[in-house]
Amino acid sequence: MAVAWLLGINIAVYFLQVTVVSPDDMFEALGFHSRDIGAPGRAWWTIGTYMFVHGGIWHLVLNVYTLWLFGPRVEAAWTPGEFTRFYLFCGLGGWFLHLFMAGDTVLIGASAAVMGVMLAYAALWPHDTVYLFGLVPMTVRWLMVVVVVMNLLGGMASMPDSGIAYLAHLGGLGAAWLYLRTSARVSLAGVRRHVEPVPDLPEEDLPHAVPKSHRSPREPKADDAVARSKAMTARRPAPARPGQAKAPAPSETDAARLNRVLDKISASGLASLTTEERQLLDDASKRRRQD
Repeated sequence: MAVAWLLGINIAVYFLQVTVVSPDDMFEALGFHSRDIGAPGRAWWTIGTYMFVHGGIWHLVLNVYTLWLFGPRVEAAWTPGEFTRFYLFCGLGGWFLHLFMAGDTVLIGASAAVMGVMLAYAALWPHDTVYLFGLVPMTVRWLMVVVVVMNLLGGMASMPDSGIAYLAHLGGLGAAWLYLRTSARVSLAGVRRHVEPVPDLPEEDLPHAVPKSHRSPREPKADDAVARSKAMTARRPAPARPGQAKAPAPSETDAARLNRVLDKISASGLASLTTEERQLLDDASKRRRQD
């Protein structure tokens, strides 16, 4: 949202500049003139409005394209409000360096603020690949190195006739560096990039505690008793040793009754057994122990 507004304002001011107001009048009204600093009647807001005035169509296109290329992702990583403050702060950094180191020239253009946005992008995503002049691939980190070197050489050459405010560009980069050094945004973003995001598990996928059944602590578990009893009836009896009387096997009727008792335990628990059924279960257990 902030990038869209900034792009719209820059384009709207240039449209007025070429249709309603002449470029010279626009430079005089909104551009910053270092010779007029402190002069009575001079508008103080030109220290901010200069960022929205451009000297020509290619000046505008380069700044608008660079802001559109790097700005949206930085704004998404921050907030529209913080991005706007950062953008204006970088523009003021360009004005500040131009004020103290440039000659009697007019300062216009969004280059200082846009270069600050480029530096923020390079700090957040230094290894992203871009194409210099649309042809030479390089990482954003090395692109910023090239930009800084070019502006340093241009500023030291002091070419006021070129119409390029190299010192203002360096001021924007310096302000961006200062902001990023004193802000926790970049450091937090770096930590997030190195920590693998762990997806939140939905509630139904989380382990649930298994509720305990409400039975007396002295009462044996019904499932265990059923399992032991079925194992006793399923196993074949061991052969009797010589001289030892073999215990009588349960009749077919007793086996059927025992199965019914076991089914009743499975369905209703031990508490549902009658005295006769409990006795039958005990007799079967004694016979199994004797075997």
